[in-house]
Amino acid sequence: MNILAIPATASENGINRQLLGHAARLLEDGLIADANVEILDLNDYEMPIYTPRREQDGGVPEQARRLYDQIGAADAVLVSFAEYNGSYTSAWKNVYDWMSRIDMAVYQGKKVVMLAASPGPRAGAGVLGSATMAAPFFGAELVGSLGIGRFGETFDAEAGELADQDLREQLEKILAALAD
Repeated sequence: MNILAIPATASENGINRQLLGHAARLLEDGLIADANVEILDLNDYEMPIYTPRREQDGGVPEQARRLYDQIGAADAVLVSFAEYNGSYTSAWKNVYDWMSRIDMAVYQGKKVVMLAASPGPRAGAGVLGSATMAAPFFGAELVGSLGIGRFGETFDAEAGELADQDLREQLEKILAALAD
């Protein structure tokens, strides 16, 4: 099973990337048989801020088409959202806006798990709430979501894994649903 993991942030070493790294190891270490996880870097998809005029003048950028095609080629998608001021990061929102110009069904009917990691206690509740509510309108078969709050306390950065056993079990259950 080919799984595309997208940290919805431009932070190269942020906590959402760390969470996806942990999720990838769980999947590839046998949680799902023959799982192969590719973790993207959103910085590889940097493009002009979406405006109708830019689309009219130059069409959809190649980077948006490439990411859209990668989602289409995957069997399932993981997205881990950083939360900026209670919402999506501008980097993710821009890439997503451009991809939606190709087709509103950005997730293309794929099974999707949505995660969020946050240093605070709300566990990315704002962004995760928005993303999960909108998921069906954008072609996602949402199989689960999980916010990890107080990330510095619940995640062992040295080991690269969740230290909180209850959260780890919740994550494993949600990830396993990708194969159902």
